[in-house]
Amino acid sequence: MSGRTRVLNSSTSFSQYNLCGEVRLALIGQVVKRKTGGPARPRLRRLFGIFLMPSRRPPERVAERQIKARPLTPNRLGRIKGLCDERTHREYDLSARRLQKGAIMNSTFRRWTAVASVPLFLIALGGAAQAGQKPGSANGNAVLAWNLHAATAALGACLAPTDNPLHESRMYAMTHIAIHDALNAIDRRSRPYAFRGEARGASPEAAAAAAARDVLVPVLRQLPAPFADCVTGAKVVDGVEARYAAALATIPGGRAKTRGIAVGQTAAAAILAARAGDGSDTPLFDTAYPQGTRPGEYRFTPGFDFAFAPGWARVTPFVLRTATQFRPGPPYALTSKRYAEDLNEVKRLGGDGTTTPSARTADQTEMARFWVESSPLMWNRIARSVATADRLDLWENARLFGLLNMALADGYVATFDTKYRGYNYWRPVTAIRNAAGDGNPGTAADPTWTPLVPTPPIPDYDSGHSVEGGTAAQVLTRFFGRDRARFEMCSYTLPAGQTCTDASPVLRRFHSFSQAAAENGRSRILVGFHFRKAVKEGIAHGNKVGNWTVNHSLQPVR
Repeated sequence: MSGRTRVLNSSTSFSQYNLCGEVRLALIGQVVKRKTGGPARPRLRRLFGIFLMPSRRPPERVAERQIKARPLTPNRLGRIKGLCDERTHREYDLSARRLQKGAIMNSTFRRWTAVASVPLFLIALGGAAQAGQKPGSANGNAVLAWNLHAATAALGACLAPTDNPLHESRMYAMTHIAIHDALNAIDRRSRPYAFRGEARGASPEAAAAAAARDVLVPVLRQLPAPFADCVTGAKVVDGVEARYAAALATIPGGRAKTRGIAVGQTAAAAILAARAGDGSDTPLFDTAYPQGTRPGEYRFTPGFDFAFAPGWARVTPFVLRTATQFRPGPPYALTSKRYAEDLNEVKRLGGDGTTTPSARTADQTEMARFWVESSPLMWNRIARSVATADRLDLWENARLFGLLNMALADGYVATFDTKYRGYNYWRPVTAIRNAAGDGNPGTAADPTWTPLVPTPPIPDYDSGHSVEGGTAAQVLTRFFGRDRARFEMCSYTLPAGQTCTDASPVLRRFHSFSQAAAENGRSRILVGFHFRKAVKEGIAHGNKVGNWTVNHSLQPVR
């Protein structure tokens, strides 16, 4: 059993403690014994009630009496970590924040059990809204609100729900880095990324709004065609400006507001400067990309006369050292038995059901279409749902969405490196139609085979969607300290009448982050896009990207 416990601004803060049960008990016992000088056992029940279970007892007084302002030492931290069961594949992070002057600010404690099921319907373009919330309010949390506004902007700019997750992921990452750094200038709780400053007393809400606005507006204006046309036609920048004005209007005037706007603008300028010249201006539609001629080599997929964004492999990562850092090994040899098994699986399940028969069930067809949606759009929606259920504060959300979106952005850089610079491997639609020349007796050609959805003009290996799902699931698991999380999601890519924008959207329900990532991966086989090998390696690739991001960026201040 694992969980998250939290005391805001306590002398030894337990924020982000993700400890297995044995470690929690050992930790509390050692803290009580060391801090009070007395035996731990008699006080365990009282502290257990405070830190691990919901309690009606006012926690401030007891916590202030029992915990003194002294951080845990690195040696002791290591010993405690060593008690955890590594088989859970979860990270048990300990973070200690310094005691601020005065009493504990907030007595709200987080339940450490699995989050409740929270449906989330993101209604775009006409005023984004979350289920059970006023449009744009995101339950009053400025970070969630601006995450929602960024998604609305991505939809208006035609980046989402399907057409350009690359620029979408970059925009989200930059926006949330600026928000994170601005808030941490006001109250340092985790290490900054691009801007290190101090603005104590500034309004956090004004800082978050200014940081988000000052990233979104220039990034949207810099988008290449045809997305720039969408930005202009849908007046996307005007929408961002209107939401910014509305956010500021709710904040009382004065020095705190002025300082908040200033620090937000400074944080935004810092990440814009850091990402200038990062290679994201690479051409997106490369009609001159050299097509392969030999079996196994990528060639343009049916309906497209270009390769999409081969230069994205050279975009500077946010956290990864290089795009090749976790590049997986090669796909199966064309003459192998496992290659034949993978090809025949896609051939049997991935057809459109019209030109090509398919053995998919109705649920599998729904699954296939559901996950066609942009990964950044979907996984940010999932994160908002769980963050809302967990009642994270501004700083926790800032760190969560900063980590998630940097990891997703780096996942795309890494997978495009694998696809274009690593293996340049053909898609199932090409492989099935040209199977007569693959040299494998276990395959047979079908020259008219057609996938459920037209295959994107990008090489097969590894599966980018699977990389993104593996990345997001790992970041969320690491951040929350658990894989279990009940949530239900709609999709923008289901048939008309069933999407997020419809009155009664179809919802798919999940009980863990890894389950969602696994279904996301399987959907790429069912839709006819990828071989199983590309999916399996993609999820593993994404897990590594997610772990690296959490381990090397926005670390809690100890």
